[in-house]
Amino acid sequence: MDNLIFELKNVFFSYLERFPALSDVNLNIRPGEKLTVVGANGSGKSTLLHMLDGLIFPGRGTIKAFGADLKEGVFNDENFSKNFRRKVGLIFQNPDVQLFCPTAKEDIIFGPLQLGIEKEEIENRLEELTGVLNLKDLLDRPPHQLSVGEKRKVALASTLIIDPDVLILDEPTAGLDPLTTRHIINLLVQSNDSGKTIIISTHDLRLAEEISDIIYVFSPGKRIVKSGKPEEILSDGQLLRDNNLIHSYSHKHKNTTHIHPHLH
Repeated sequence: MDNLIFELKNVFFSYLERFPALSDVNLNIRPGEKLTVVGANGSGKSTLLHMLDGLIFPGRGTIKAFGADLKEGVFNDENFSKNFRRKVGLIFQNPDVQLFCPTAKEDIIFGPLQLGIEKEEIENRLEELTGVLNLKDLLDRPPHQLSVGEKRKVALASTLIIDPDVLILDEPTAGLDPLTTRHIINLLVQSNDSGKTIIISTHDLRLAEEISDIIYVFSPGKRIVKSGKPEEILSDGQLLRDNNLIHSYSHKHKNTTHIHPHLH
């Protein structure tokens, strides 16, 4: 199909060829979309994002990125690898995976330096991101001295500074305070308004509702069981219960027991 960033057909993946993680996944992603993948822990969300970032490859089935087959060995081509890494950026669920330099600043500028972006341009981008994400007081600090929210902002900056066309975020607001969450959501919406494609995995249905054009629901069976617009998916209580995205809790009021749905 034309005008696709990613095209997955009948994709299966197992870790160590023993532990299934994706089962018969079919998915098309177009430029400028805001796409959210929801599902309980262990449903395959992170595995899918790692595959879109070219970190792992299907055991069966095919995945194309920008019209080219994405498979093992393709990143041995230096031109392909550099071009892909300029276009696609992944923010991991655990920011510690991305932070390995002595200071936050060095972590942020590491990627663009490796891609050969001019140092003056890197400094300009760093200054802009420092203001947007309020990073000025963090730049000279070692990552291990940062809070979870501060680490997440530094990891986000280390990807945004590359200025990729596609932003892939794994649980981007997990464990964050409401103000930091709001800043990140606003930044993602602004990035999408400027033309970037946003791909998010989460089990936070409120985030999915706010930032999605389309939602894909993953089941405990590691497969997509439904996709649709946020209002369609999030109004289907049975679908959400069946896939462990909401559960019910009860409380007593006088002599009556009330049961309410609870969002994860």
